[in-house]
Amino acid sequence: MPKMKTKASAKKRFSLTATGKVRRNVANKRHLLTAKPTKMKRQARGTEILCDADARIVKKFLPYG
Repeated sequence: MPKMKTKASAKKRFSLTATGKVRRNVANKRHLLTAKPTKMKRQARGTEILCDADARIVKKFLPYG
């Protein structure tokens, strides 16, 4: 049986924690940052955990994650 393929886009955007939750980067940190409030930029640092409904979808794209 051949190996399952991982979605390359999901591989670049998501990572799994040790307990199997899906981690993602926060949006709105790429460009036009001068127009955004400091609070928004500060809260967009780091990562977030996906909700269960979205995590189920992403885990299908990462079979070996």
